[in-house]
Amino acid sequence: MKKLMILGAGIYQVPLIKKAQSMGIYVIVTSIPGNYPGFEIADKVYYENTTDYEAILKIAREEKIDGIVTSGTDVAIITVGKVCDALGLPGLSAEAAAIATDKILMKEAYQANGVRTAKFRIVRYDDDNYADTLADFSMPMMVKAIDSSGSRGITRIDSLDEFEAARAAAKAVSRSDSFIVEEFIEGEECGAQAFVQDGKLEFCMPHGDYVFDGDVGVPIGHWAPYDAAPEVMEDMEKTLADAVRAMKLDNCAVNADFILKDGKPYVLEIGGRAGGTCLVELVSIYYGFDYYENMIKVAMGEHADFPTDQQNPCACHLIYSNVTGTLEAQTDENPANPDIVEVQFDRKLGTKVSAFKIGPHRIGHIITKGDTLDQAIATLDEARKHISITVAAE
Repeated sequence: MKKLMILGAGIYQVPLIKKAQSMGIYVIVTSIPGNYPGFEIADKVYYENTTDYEAILKIAREEKIDGIVTSGTDVAIITVGKVCDALGLPGLSAEAAAIATDKILMKEAYQANGVRTAKFRIVRYDDDNYADTLADFSMPMMVKAIDSSGSRGITRIDSLDEFEAARAAAKAVSRSDSFIVEEFIEGEECGAQAFVQDGKLEFCMPHGDYVFDGDVGVPIGHWAPYDAAPEVMEDMEKTLADAVRAMKLDNCAVNADFILKDGKPYVLEIGGRAGGTCLVELVSIYYGFDYYENMIKVAMGEHADFPTDQQNPCACHLIYSNVTGTLEAQTDENPANPDIVEVQFDRKLGTKVSAFKIGPHRIGHIITKGDTLDQAIATLDEARKHISITVAAE
């Protein structure tokens, strides 16, 4: 029986685990200890930090794995790349993984290859002369940790009076000695999912984003197709392809964040893995192929087909709480509807939940489809009215 190592045991790795097992693959999960749902269903579990490359590589050698993959998180990407290189496995290289998880390397790759992106500066955490470094920047600005994910360590500031707090927030989630400051681009946030196999961009699915209006915009849902002029869509795909080449990504999923300004897409950042927030599910519905299965096939050294001749409108939205406390009730009172693809609750009653600020604070999700995008979104809006949660605030 072939063996697949999946890094992480959280909600975004569970579908990977289940799909691999349904394909007759023995699944080994590695993650730090915690209340993660993947532990209960994996064939074998190792309680190791997914950033500990040496420990993960030792396990991979001992288990003689045939592939390694993750989804929905950047934390484990460096380890995926290093293990692929060390064992000659399919997947993104260690060099590409480093670029995809270090915003400085990413931005420098974009700059060197003419990829449209926001102006940026690199600032050391111990640099007290940042005002000089940022002299040609205007407010607002974005302060970003270079090695975080899930919107952690990213803050918009509207004056230099807010800089110290933003720098501290970035430093709290970073292992680096530097961070990035970017110009703030005013525009419409959107994204794209894609896959690159043997140097070929197999598909590019631009999607709209529902964004949580907090300290920084955090996606809480998506929809496809994205409604933009044909020339904008073509530009977005070309920009994505240019960025993928600049980052040297190959044989991996691609998760891209864009800002549209004056009809031009600017790359915010790109990850060498599939997006969270139900984006894998939306790709599967939109194109009609099983995206989890295809990611697994490529990770195991098989060729996967990505047909794009059909486009089925679909949408999704997270379920979350506005207060921190104990989850006391969660109900789905939607009548049976074939266009409600899934309503999922992630948390058990009696567990603590956080007031939503970042993706991992989610409590569940809703996914819908329709003959048209308007129908898919209308079904989503109506379905959300019949979902309720009760949280006893702290």
